Amino acid sequence: MGPGRTGLTRRGALTGLGGLAAAGVTGLGAAGCAAPESVAAGKVRMRYWHLFGGGDGVNMTALVDAFARAHPDIDIQATQLAWGTPYYTKLAMAGAGGRAPEVGVLHMSRLVGFAPGRLLDPFDLDQLAAGGVTPEQFPTDIWQRGRSGGRQFAIPLDTHPMVLFYNTEVCKKAGLLDGSGKLRPISGADDFVTALKAAKKATGAPGCTAETLGPDAVGPWRLFSTLYSQTGGRVLSADGKRLVIDDAKALKVLDYMAMLTGDGLMVRRADYPGTVGVFNGGKTGFFLNGEWEVSTFKNSGLPFSMTRIPALFGRPTAQADCHSFVLPHQEDRSGKPNEAAHTFVAWMLRHSVDWAKGGHIPAYGPVRKDPAYLHLEPQSAYRSVIDDVVLDDPAWFTGSASKAQIDLAGFFSGVLTGSRSPRNALAEVKSHLRDLLSTPDPLGGLGAAS
Repeated sequence: MGPGRTGLTRRGALTGLGGLAAAGVTGLGAAGCAAPESVAAGKVRMRYWHLFGGGDGVNMTALVDAFARAHPDIDIQATQLAWGTPYYTKLAMAGAGGRAPEVGVLHMSRLVGFAPGRLLDPFDLDQLAAGGVTPEQFPTDIWQRGRSGGRQFAIPLDTHPMVLFYNTEVCKKAGLLDGSGKLRPISGADDFVTALKAAKKATGAPGCTAETLGPDAVGPWRLFSTLYSQTGGRVLSADGKRLVIDDAKALKVLDYMAMLTGDGLMVRRADYPGTVGVFNGGKTGFFLNGEWEVSTFKNSGLPFSMTRIPALFGRPTAQADCHSFVLPHQEDRSGKPNEAAHTFVAWMLRHSVDWAKGGHIPAYGPVRKDPAYLHLEPQSAYRSVIDDVVLDDPAWFTGSASKAQIDLAGFFSGVLTGSRSPRNALAEVKSHLRDLLSTPDPLGGLGAAS
């Protein structure tokens, strides 16, 4: 399996995945390996798995098609799989069996629990450099998050943070815009409350909306994580093995969240589709959410813009994740298919302006300076937050599409809807995290944190 790599048998990986299932993290019993499709003579087959649907799926398909036209010698076979647990289970099973695609997509926050070096293969940085991609072209923190054991296992395509959408007509009526039609700077938690009150006065409805409930809601976690990170606090230790949450800082944030909905400044009970509908209908001035709904509002003709979430509690940080390219483990990763994989990743990064149309901030530095990206409005308006994004603390159970994230969001949902006090919710969150920390890593401690 290569120098410095200890063995992980398929049975061992399957046992680990069974542990994940017991923890509620997986949802697919097995991953089939279909017979390879025929490849045109003289072409190199390169299989690519991703989880992008909706507008992201349309943008990704367009990029893949453009890559295929530019590389007629590569037969790229792209497969979209169901987002979340089904995707990650199948990707893990394929890597465990060594019969994986040449390239896959992984949320960076999931890397630790994905056993780099066992279920994933490292990138050849020399091959990426030949394609114009080098480490110094990425934000240091994001690039480093993709490393394990001195090797690079994930190459960030973007970051997708929490942002602040605002209705320009409502905010103009509320006197919140400057002379250029942009939202005036908001400084601190009290200033944000003042802005929400002004928007509420202009519409007669709560000044802001955000996801507060739902069976798979993660919005309450993203909101808490954003505001708590601004205090300088963190939930887990750097190695992902200890609970280090600061009660005083957490309660300060939770009290604020409870006040926003309790005082009618933010919609109290709204599932995800409801929040999108409320803002899209022009019924509120602000929307706290990930940036990916930009296409929805542009297509509807809503008068809106976007900005980074203000520094309400000190630091200008925002919860985020990064879509990243990975090399799922193959028993014999080498030759032209592996070269094609590196060519594909480098090409996608260099052409990620088109990907940015969906709202995501390109991770590849030269694209963020490209006039074509800078002219994207409002997608480029919040690009500076890439230096202040906060991913979930690294542990085998954390990250996007994890059940742990949904469970934690459920506790914070109660704070927003009024069914839990901030203190009770914090106690439940800490108890749940202690249970997860005391549960053995289903992959036997093979993740990056170990």
